[in-house]
Amino acid sequence: MAQAFHDRDGLIWMDGKIVPWREANVHILTHGLHYASAVFEGERCYSGQIFKSRLHSERLIRSAELIDMKMPLTVADLETAKAEILSANKLTDAYLRPVAWRGSEQMGISAQATLTHVAIACWEWPSYFAPEVREKGISLQTAKWRAPMTETAPTASKASCLYCTHTMSKHAAEAAGFTDALMLDYRGFVAEATGANIFMVKNGVLKTPTPDCFLNGLTRQTVIELAHELKIPFEETRIMPDELKQADEIFLTGTAAEVTAVGKIDDTTFTVGDVTRRLRSTYEDLVRSKNNIS
Repeated sequence: MAQAFHDRDGLIWMDGKIVPWREANVHILTHGLHYASAVFEGERCYSGQIFKSRLHSERLIRSAELIDMKMPLTVADLETAKAEILSANKLTDAYLRPVAWRGSEQMGISAQATLTHVAIACWEWPSYFAPEVREKGISLQTAKWRAPMTETAPTASKASCLYCTHTMSKHAAEAAGFTDALMLDYRGFVAEATGANIFMVKNGVLKTPTPDCFLNGLTRQTVIELAHELKIPFEETRIMPDELKQADEIFLTGTAAEVTAVGKIDDTTFTVGDVTRRLRSTYEDLVRSKNNIS
C-alpha cells in the first residue's frame, strides 16, 4: 500500500508559515470539510520550473471567487509561496497541491465569519500512469453520473464540491476493471474523464468537447495550442458517445495525466496513433524546456 498522505516527511506551506508535514492539520469543524467550501490546483514542476504556474495561481483565485470565497493572497503571493515550499523541500521535479478552504471560525451553511486558509504541499510524483499503461492506453467506463448544468453548480471553478460524482464514477470503473471513467454532460454529450479532459482523432482531425459545463483544463489549452503549431486540423465541438467510439485515436490531458492515450472505452478498443504520439512528445519537450513558464 502507498504511504498515507498524513504521515510523511517533508514540509508544507500553510497560512504563511512553513510547517512540518505531519503538523499541517485543520480542526474537525472546518467549514470546508463539512460543506465542501474549498478550491484547489494540481501543478507540476519540471526541472525547477512550475508549468503554467501563474495561470494556475490565477485560476485558484478565480475558483475561489466563483464559490463566493475571499482569497487572502494575490497571484504574486501564491507564486512566492510555491517557490518557497519547493525550495524548502529541495524539490525540482514535483507535483504541487495548492488548496484554499473556509476555516472553523463559523459552523453552519452560512460562512460569512469564516476565514479563508491556504496551504501548498509538494512531493515527488512521477507519471500518473505507469509507462507500459501509457503506451498501451488506459481504459474508460462510461459513468452514470453526469456533468451538471452551469445553473446548478459552479462548473468553471476547480472546486472540491464538484468531484464527489467523479470519485464515485472512478470507484465504479475500477471495480469493473477499468482505469477511469468517461463522464458525459447533462445533455448526454461527451464531457471529460474524472480528472482530465478528453480528445479524439478521426480522419486526421483532432476534436475535443466544448467546455461549457466542465473545467477548461490548462493542459487541454496547451495541447490545443500545440496542435495549431503542428498544423493538426482541430475542432472544438459537441461530441456524442457513439461518435467518440468511432474515433481512430483517443487521449486524455491533464496536469497529472499529462498526455495519456486511451486504449479502450467500454467494449470498444483503440490503438495509440500518430497524432497522440506527436502531441505527447511535443508536450513532454515543452514542459521540460526553459520556456515552459506561463
